[in-house]
Amino acid sequence: MTTSCKVSICVPTCNRPELIVECLDSCLAQTHTNIEILIGDDSSDSRTQALIETRYAHDARVRYVKNEPSLGQARNVASLFARASGDKIALIHDDDYFANDGIASLLELWQQHPQLEVAFADQYEVDAQGNVDTSKSAELNADFHRTALAQGLQKQPGRTGLVQMFPNNGWMANADLVKRISYRDDVGMCCDYVFGSELCLAASQVYYLHRYVSYYRKTDVSISHSTRGSTFAASLTAFEFVTALELDASLEPARRLALRRLAPIVVSLYAKNDAPLAALRVAFEHPYAYAYGFDARFYYHLSLIARAFITMKWRGLPPSAPRFP
Repeated sequence: MTTSCKVSICVPTCNRPELIVECLDSCLAQTHTNIEILIGDDSSDSRTQALIETRYAHDARVRYVKNEPSLGQARNVASLFARASGDKIALIHDDDYFANDGIASLLELWQQHPQLEVAFADQYEVDAQGNVDTSKSAELNADFHRTALAQGLQKQPGRTGLVQMFPNNGWMANADLVKRISYRDDVGMCCDYVFGSELCLAASQVYYLHRYVSYYRKTDVSISHSTRGSTFAASLTAFEFVTALELDASLEPARRLALRRLAPIVVSLYAKNDAPLAALRVAFEHPYAYAYGFDARFYYHLSLIARAFITMKWRGLPPSAPRFP
């Protein structure tokens, strides 16, 4: 089954020709060879296109499309999913890459669990030059609930997405499910998290493999970094998304766990963006996020809120919530 199963590896890219070669070479080096590599290029120039045409034109598995005009992150990824012809779909971003047996390791899980719909595993953390930091890699996975004790079929697939255990790339899932959920263009920079949550909520079986299958490159240059201090931040959209979800009662603890992480970030964002009343509301509606007053962040955030009130009064502005796009 595994050798006959075709896997569509989707690679969205934007202005990273210096990094995408490592990503694509890792895909082509997979021990599971029944693959297609779909590239959606949102770049503002032709450097990536020239590189692909020069380096990979001979390999029919590489299928490149230059988006003109550019589609944006969510629509670019959605277009890749729509183009996929494989039985399974995997996603890897242009600055990240797979271990040589990454696809095979994930695909083998379907041999053990034929009804499986979604699989994911651990990610190495690497710096801009590609150097692996083993201690940070362990911390990264532990921070997102990926530990040895968690390996196996997840008892609550939806929880896996909500608490952000499911990674933003380096995963594999049934193509029909991925195409049905796809990426949403109405949630801004939060599209990765919303997709992962909705995918896991829709899946009947999700498996976490405690093994490194991909490399996550951590750099200072990314879309999320450019918006993280503003009201366009992914964390704020994620907070609104999780809050509004209609969930089965059994998943309410997962919602609470997700909001425990998100609420303090949102309080800080509101306080720093001239919305101290909104910040106060979120802080006092989610006291568990601050250990009911025993978390030092609570008092730091109160000081941010107080400063915002004083600053806005001095500027003659009402302390109302900012408008969102």
